[in-house]
Amino acid sequence: MNKFDLEERLIKFSVSIIEIVRAMPNGRVGSHLAGQLVRSGTSVSLNYGEAQSGESRKDFIHKMKISLKELRETLICLKIIDQSGLYLKTEQMGLLQKENDELISIFVKSIETAQNNLHKTYNSKIRSFSNR
Repeated sequence: MNKFDLEERLIKFSVSIIEIVRAMPNGRVGSHLAGQLVRSGTSVSLNYGEAQSGESRKDFIHKMKISLKELRETLICLKIIDQSGLYLKTEQMGLLQKENDELISIFVKSIETAQNNLHKTYNSKIRSFSNR
């Protein structure tokens, strides 16, 4: 998957989050969880955009980790909303939770790959320096 495909997938995910929030009840609990969900569920896309402009590989990894944290928070919030019955379209909720799980897996792997590449670069520089 290239970065533009992932970016579009994240935007669609954020739009789905907004659609769920719009359909939730406006009572005290619904408003609280809706606010939490819209913050974490939309920040994933925004933080990914920032990661793409990272100033360094370390900065990229840091911003990807922030996105991963937001995805995990979003998943827990979706589960609370689902199990409490605040959103009644269970099929849509199930699909969104599945997408959330898949995005978590993608981010875990991307972070792992970036960290491995960072270590390889670091080790290569150390070997080059010690051979002088």
